[in-house]
Amino acid sequence: MPNPSTRPARKAVIPVAGMGTRFLPATKAVPKELLPVVDRPALQYIVEEAARAGLPEVLMVTGRGKAAIEDFFDRAPELETALEKKGDDGRLAAVHESTEVAQVHFVRQGEARGLGHAVLQAAAFVGDEPFAVLLGDDLIDARDHLLEQMLAVQAEHGGSVIALLDVGRENIDKYGAVAVEPTDDGGDVVAVTGLVEKPPVDEAPSSLAIIGRYVLAPEVFDVLRETAPGRGGEIQLTDALATLVERGEPVHGVVFGGRRYDTGDKLDYLKAVIRLAAERDDLGPALRGWLRDFVTELPPEGASPS
Repeated sequence: MPNPSTRPARKAVIPVAGMGTRFLPATKAVPKELLPVVDRPALQYIVEEAARAGLPEVLMVTGRGKAAIEDFFDRAPELETALEKKGDDGRLAAVHESTEVAQVHFVRQGEARGLGHAVLQAAAFVGDEPFAVLLGDDLIDARDHLLEQMLAVQAEHGGSVIALLDVGRENIDKYGAVAVEPTDDGGDVVAVTGLVEKPPVDEAPSSLAIIGRYVLAPEVFDVLRETAPGRGGEIQLTDALATLVERGEPVHGVVFGGRRYDTGDKLDYLKAVIRLAAERDDLGPALRGWLRDFVTELPPEGASPS
């Protein structure tokens, strides 16, 4: 069995260079990653997840039009002073949270050449250590410790670890798909034996899809440098992981069964806002009561709202 890395992961990489076209016109001037999920940007949830998992250093791979992200994670002295003068300690603490949650760094991707290319921009930041990649569109509920489990699997087995979700065979052509074998670790930890990006439904090796959490061995950088553009003319991280598998490097998957929201999808974004708000102590009671009344007033399925 390959010897696992003795150096634990300490760093996280978050690619945030996408244009957010699915949310136009809202994202014409505001990065999609800063759209609020209740009262915090989706991206803040992602950074908090990395910090909870023991990854205190975060690199964001940005692009043009994303300067607002740097501003959000920077100090805001004028705003902080104004809140201090008002004695608004609650909002002041909320403002401080975004700057104190982790040490956040930034690098520009330069041109949009795919997720693999974005990850490659982190090579100097990461060095020769394993590291996590968290995609900004995927929100994992804070009560579901997916990233922590993935880090534990990587620490035990070495190599790389990817998060998997059973999306049903009818939906697998929208995702990277994997072929897997069982392991001695239990049903939710599998050995990955093959990967393919967005396969036709009848050619998919399984209904297990790669979702936006990765713990990667640093060897992935050398592979990415050699990876030719694939599907969509982009350098695909899935292709690089497939190469690692072909070379005999260990790649494991953690099959996730918890709460996940795709905040890059309009409907899932709305579900995330409603669910997270409904569970909060300050908003939940009133919101849940309103939702119950609202649902009873909905027209029958297929009828037009009045």
